[in-house]
Amino acid sequence: MSRVCQLTGKKVMVGNNVSHSMRKTKRKFYPNLVKKKFYLPEEDKYVTLKVSTSALRTVNKKGITACVKEAREKGYLK
Repeated sequence: MSRVCQLTGKKVMVGNNVSHSMRKTKRKFYPNLVKKKFYLPEEDKYVTLKVSTSALRTVNKKGITACVKEAREKGYLK
């Protein structure tokens, strides 16, 4: 499975390592992902999602139902 948040769509970004002499080499910035199990009361089941830690804060604020609905509309989640 790729390193993509299933709620926000965050994925790996590419940038440069810059040394003291200003030489640049490619590097990757990975999102902070965790596997988390959520309970969806409407569907009466548990769902395991790979989400970023910033998405967890959004779930705490909005609720899992609203976040899953939004992710399905944007195409991040089936």
